[in-house]
Amino acid sequence: MTEQRFNFNNYPPAEMERKVEAAAVAKTKLSFLSLFMLSILAGCFIALGAEFCTLVIFDSNLSIGLTKLLGGIAFSLGLILVVIGGAELFTGNNMFVMGFASRIVTFKQMMRNLSVSYLGNFIGAMIVVFIMFLTNQWKMGDYMLGAKAVLIATNKTNLTFLEAFSRGIFCNMLVCLAIWMCSSARTVVGKVTAIIFPITAFVASGFEHSIANMYFIPMGILLKQNANVVNAVLKIAPDVSLERLNVRGFLGNLLPVTIGNIIGGAVMTCLVYWLIIAFPKRFKKKKL
Repeated sequence: MTEQRFNFNNYPPAEMERKVEAAAVAKTKLSFLSLFMLSILAGCFIALGAEFCTLVIFDSNLSIGLTKLLGGIAFSLGLILVVIGGAELFTGNNMFVMGFASRIVTFKQMMRNLSVSYLGNFIGAMIVVFIMFLTNQWKMGDYMLGAKAVLIATNKTNLTFLEAFSRGIFCNMLVCLAIWMCSSARTVVGKVTAIIFPITAFVASGFEHSIANMYFIPMGILLKQNANVVNAVLKIAPDVSLERLNVRGFLGNLLPVTIGNIIGGAVMTCLVYWLIIAFPKRFKKKKL
């Protein structure tokens, strides 16, 4: 009987890049139904992370920085569920670019994955929005939890195009870096550790995640219809304007954030690492 040995050394960058490419190939082999259902799950998981974040911070008496830090740690739940549980997240699937750059997946295959995952993520997030609304959890603290959800959504819809776009870039740089570092880990503990710090950083910094906003903003729009929640909002922020918290404001946030997420994840993280690790090897092969 062969003795099994455990290796706790992390994978080196070259092996990480090969693992990401192999994952991209595996994703192209998913049936439409599997891809779609896994995408719905990812939307649910990120929405649960967003809900958990809101719950943790809504009545915090800590400083702004520490409150955001705690919220970021709580939000990390979403990506942990996606990576460890297995699901198809649009922002994380920007890693597909490595496989496309190496010509082992086609542009059509990449766009199929990204478009289906984006749609599925939206459906998953909306499912959590409506079920969470039915829980009446938002009435907690004399409607202050609902008020916090409305304020979070309001702040997002009040961003300018450039603000939302630039925050989207930084957000998915960190999300893809978290997934990139996960590919170096051999254990669940290692993967969770790799996720927590980048995700906490993007949440605490106020960066914008398109899929998370599919929960945050619709939940705010829904709760805005409740007079008790609005009264609680005015107690916290008497000068706040809820005028842009509507479907138009939601789409006005989602467009620049999504574009920014693609640039930050696909270009500024994944393509850069591909140029550093994979491209020199391909160039050498061509010279030989």
